[in-house]
Amino acid sequence: MGRASAAGGPHAPTARDLVVGYIDALNAVGEAMRVAIPPLEQLADVLGLVRLHWISRNGEIGTYSYRVHGAGCRFTSHDGTEIDVDFAADGTEIFDLWRLRCYGRSLPEPHDPTDQDLRSAVESLKPLLADVRPGWFGLAEAKASA
Repeated sequence: MGRASAAGGPHAPTARDLVVGYIDALNAVGEAMRVAIPPLEQLADVLGLVRLHWISRNGEIGTYSYRVHGAGCRFTSHDGTEIDVDFAADGTEIFDLWRLRCYGRSLPEPHDPTDQDLRSAVESLKPLLADVRPGWFGLAEAKASA
């Protein structure tokens, strides 16, 4: 997230950088989980694996530790970065501003934008992101294919 500015030096990450970083981290978690558990088709399948007692509610898979909660799961990378996600009934990965802020605060170089900056960032990333329900977002491509 520490890209160089036009002046040549690093710039402070923006709320938009944080949202894009969260999406990238969520995609990386999904890929790592699918590699570690080949029958896993979508990240939401973790919930079913817990219900079937194939995996415990918390543990380590691949390079991530995880903790299943309610309708979602919090994944933590080796550097402490937390990617918390909920799942819609169809398995779509969804998140809200609180999850984005938790992600930002957990980064090796913490970033804590305001809710207004995060809302603006999410709006600026449409049509990549879609409103799933009030205050909740998901990848538009996932919503379209569901």
